[in-house]
Amino acid sequence: MWARELAVSAPGKVILHGEHAVVLGKVALAVALDLRTFLRLRPGAEGRLSVSLPGVGVQRSWDIPGLRALRGRIAGKSRGKEELPRGKQLDALREFAGIPAGASAPESLATLAFLYMCLAISAKYGDVPSVDIVVWSELPTGAGLGSSAAYAVCLAAALLMLCGAISCPLQEGESTARWTEEELTLINSWAFRGEQVIHGNPSGVDNAVGTWGGALRYQAGKITPLKRVPTLRILLTNTKVPRSTKVLVAGVKEKILKFPAIMNPVLDSIDAISQECQSVLEAMPANPSPEHYPVLEEFFDINQHHLNVLGVGHPSLDRLCQVTASHSLHSKLTGAGGGGCGITLLPPDTSPLAVEAAKQDLCACGFECWETKIGAPGVTLHSCSSLSAQVLHALTQS
Repeated sequence: MWARELAVSAPGKVILHGEHAVVLGKVALAVALDLRTFLRLRPGAEGRLSVSLPGVGVQRSWDIPGLRALRGRIAGKSRGKEELPRGKQLDALREFAGIPAGASAPESLATLAFLYMCLAISAKYGDVPSVDIVVWSELPTGAGLGSSAAYAVCLAAALLMLCGAISCPLQEGESTARWTEEELTLINSWAFRGEQVIHGNPSGVDNAVGTWGGALRYQAGKITPLKRVPTLRILLTNTKVPRSTKVLVAGVKEKILKFPAIMNPVLDSIDAISQECQSVLEAMPANPSPEHYPVLEEFFDINQHHLNVLGVGHPSLDRLCQVTASHSLHSKLTGAGGGGCGITLLPPDTSPLAVEAAKQDLCACGFECWETKIGAPGVTLHSCSSLSAQVLHALTQS
């Protein structure tokens, strides 16, 4: 029986450069966002597994014998040890959990992913654990910030550790610890399977960022961590304008087919920005000084114009850029566009008063705003005593 109370966290993600162009084989840079998802695990009642997800209103508890019986049914439907989630397996899990077929609400998908990962991991590495699990996130859901991947990464790390597939690297007296490269690779592979339950056909970028942190280069299915990544301060702004990634991607494709001689050079330029930015980031020191920022700011400005040319801008994003420009700050959209989120660089010499004034002006537009960092560490194991008061409060109010 598990006898320790510990916490796992994983970061969200933003796309720094390469939105939409990446769909057409160009380079994209994804970076870890220091807004994190936290999972607390502690010993539970013998013979029961409980999970609480207060952010999406989930509070479930199951008896271990019932889960073992379900696991036997699921395993019986599997043809191979490393098989990815299959329709019949997920149908059996939905029936067990009382989730309607086709349900796509966050609480349904989060419960389904939890059950799948718990049973698949315990079938391969050990028994279903008797623990209480609580997951809470600083990341808003549905904003393109990798919240589901951060959840899947936390679950994978916790469940693999509970079943003995990876070590518990946190020594007595330490506040944080990370796993070995080999263990991180295993965490990432299981987190990807959790993402498949939630999204069907994910790229793998979000869970890789959540696992390794820092920054990753993504091109044509190949994911490569950047050699060295500085930590950069940013404002992250959610315009709260809903958008359909599918519709936006289709609109870009239509424009490229209609005006190939005009649009293909734009895509090539976005690709060049991603590659130039990668070179700049890898040459920067860990704590860059103000003189390193002007070129990054120019990249933001140029790419934002390109994304407007592609047709994925939005008046809310224009307003975001105008507001931050009035404070001598540079912004661009991140993700699909058409609303959603934008990021603003905060050079080290930006005064706290200027940052606060920008945040107030953005909030006055009806936006939600966070001051945070990019280039954050990946999945991490924590002693619960080392967590902030806000996180501890959230994890104990379930």
